[in-house]
Amino acid sequence: MAARVLDGTAVAAAIRAEVGPAVAAFTARAGRPPGLGIVLVGDDPASAIYVRNKLKSAGDAGLRTDLEQMPATATLAELLAVVERLNRSDVHDGILVQSPLPVAMGDDAERQVFDAIRPDKDVDGLHPINVGYLVQNRASLVSCTPAGVIELLDRSDVKIAGARAVVIGRSNIVGKPMALLLLHRHATVTICHSRTVDLPGVCAEADILVAAIGRPGFVTPVFVKPGAAVVDVGTSQVSDRAVVERLFPPESKRREVFERRGSIVVGDVHPDVAAIAGALSPVPGGVGPLTIAMLLKNTLAAAQLRAGAGG
Repeated sequence: MAARVLDGTAVAAAIRAEVGPAVAAFTARAGRPPGLGIVLVGDDPASAIYVRNKLKSAGDAGLRTDLEQMPATATLAELLAVVERLNRSDVHDGILVQSPLPVAMGDDAERQVFDAIRPDKDVDGLHPINVGYLVQNRASLVSCTPAGVIELLDRSDVKIAGARAVVIGRSNIVGKPMALLLLHRHATVTICHSRTVDLPGVCAEADILVAAIGRPGFVTPVFVKPGAAVVDVGTSQVSDRAVVERLFPPESKRREVFERRGSIVVGDVHPDVAAIAGALSPVPGGVGPLTIAMLLKNTLAAAQLRAGAGG
């Protein structure tokens, strides 16, 4: 039997439907809408698409959105100056600096930028203070993608409490906060990575398996416990025909899309996992829409917190 689809598009639509009236209520009460400042540095095509989708979704929800576009030649000092200006702004409740930053800014640029954003405007939930609050299970602003995964599991009636959960990936943006959120919901959590011994065997013990490593089709059926809920966080743009042929049979719709476009977006989970898992999030249409929905929710929360604090 094919796995039940964990429909991130539908769950994201439900979250946006809840955020809209709450934004309208805040706007009526505060005399202004919640404001989101997005900073895009450089001309990375994927980043431009992500930012365009975020701007549209935020605008549709009634948020004020302002895009600060900077050239690829911008320096880290210039970027930090823009962040500081948004920090001081009375009309921006949330600040998002789109990743990745240009390589020329240096290996430590993203950390410096995350550290520079005011914690109460950190709608990505990546400032060290917000991460510390998350560790203690009292965060108001949590990294959008992991928070979206929890919403997906909850609204799809996947039981978290008491489950064995495995997270493949230990990034600061997804892997670590994902593990903490599952732990706070009373799952027994294992974080796996490139040096995990017998990775397939460890993963095959999971009732909930979250893949967040960015390696197309890496998680094959041998990684999956029959009936497990599998959440695919990975998104990789693939233009290599050999990879596409390894993942999809000639008659599949994904192969048709590849032949037409020359590339497709795929996840970390091999399509064959659908025959083993009890539930599986697709790529696209799984976690991606939830990340944007949680950004809207975080921006509203930041505005409410700042209004309550008189900020």
